[in-house]
Amino acid sequence: MTDTLEKIAEEVRACAACELHHSRALGVPGVGPANAEIMFIGEGPGFHENQQGQPFVGAAGDYLNELLQLIGLSRQDTFITNVVKCRPPGNRDPLPEEIEACKAFLDRQIVLINPKMIITLGRYSMARWFPSARISKVHGQARRMGGRLIYPMYHPAAALHQPSLRPLLEEDFRRIPELLRQVDSIAEAAEDEEPPEEQPRQLSLF
Repeated sequence: MTDTLEKIAEEVRACAACELHHSRALGVPGVGPANAEIMFIGEGPGFHENQQGQPFVGAAGDYLNELLQLIGLSRQDTFITNVVKCRPPGNRDPLPEEIEACKAFLDRQIVLINPKMIITLGRYSMARWFPSARISKVHGQARRMGGRLIYPMYHPAAALHQPSLRPLLEEDFRRIPELLRQVDSIAEAAEDEEPPEEQPRQLSLF
């Protein structure tokens, strides 16, 4: 059977692969067009996301909308999801086994959408590609991995809790249009890339 984003969404809503399904009101598979050039990957659904089945609909979602407006985009231009698709109780951090249980869903979404640019929001999504990195050191630094750009950023919620991070996050956001414009020229020279598990190399262009 042909894989589709809706098929994945249906599987997410019925998934019982980890303990998070016990406290799930609604699964949150992600939203956005199947041909999105940009894919945002956050950490996990919060209270409002759990109630509505949509990612980034609380205060952090409102701020994400503001950030997108800074660069002339809207949510409808991007695909937005998380590393875990059900809400961790009390908004705690996702556990390694929960991230692993959701990994196949995220892998399939990435394959289907095939975005030019993946933007990780927060350290748990960042860790998929940069497992030993500190977000304070690598945020705003684009890397070419697996044929696309991986661009780590602070999570919007972190900037809401720590206002000193807002200028950093907004500066990183403003670089997105130029990075996206250069993806195609970068891809032409990307014949032999590293798989995501290997060490990334920083783009010399940036």
